[in-house]
Amino acid sequence: MANEQIGLLGRKLGMTQIFDEAGVVSAVTILEVQANTVVQVKTTATKDGYAALQLGYGSRKESRVTKAALGPTNKVGARPFRLIREIRVSDAAAATYTAGQQIAVSSVFAVKQKVDVVGNSKGRGFAGVFKRWNFSGFKRSHGVHEYYRHGGSIGTRLTPGMTFKGVKMPGRMGGKQKTIQNLVIVRIDEERNLVFVRGGVPGPDGSYIVIRAAVKGKTPRRRK
Repeated sequence: MANEQIGLLGRKLGMTQIFDEAGVVSAVTILEVQANTVVQVKTTATKDGYAALQLGYGSRKESRVTKAALGPTNKVGARPFRLIREIRVSDAAAATYTAGQQIAVSSVFAVKQKVDVVGNSKGRGFAGVFKRWNFSGFKRSHGVHEYYRHGGSIGTRLTPGMTFKGVKMPGRMGGKQKTIQNLVIVRIDEERNLVFVRGGVPGPDGSYIVIRAAVKGKTPRRRK
């Protein structure tokens, strides 16, 4: 049975479409989730004061890693990791893992399971209100000059005499951590360490992601 406590690190490869047994086509995102290495196990009984698993993913040249980053790698006797992240778990789940252990995707997730995928969205740079907030613009009739793509009023007059926080204005777009919830795993390719999830995942192709069990995956029954 799939473990609902832990998440794994992976990489987004891109999107495609697959057909099920009934011939229904689904748009899916392909995630490469190679075996994660447990770098460190943290529990509430240790000095850390919380339960978590520190996971390592991928590998890179030792010459391109600082000595400080080599410390966790040397403890488990592995090559320098491309990515190291912490996954919060319960004490009971943390007790089942040891440092240096390899975690395969098939031991954590299963087909038809709902998962949440965390990634960084594509950075769009400095964008105006049309692109950033989907504004429709001002009218283009007579008497309107150079005001077609403006954002309009951003504040009040004398009282309170300031611009409130959260006003939709031009600024940096994208490049932020996003979580897509309740994506369904359609297929798992254990030989190639691939996970196919229905729907889109934030970030460009080749970016790193975290896949974990869905927080809102189970809908509670209504009381009669």
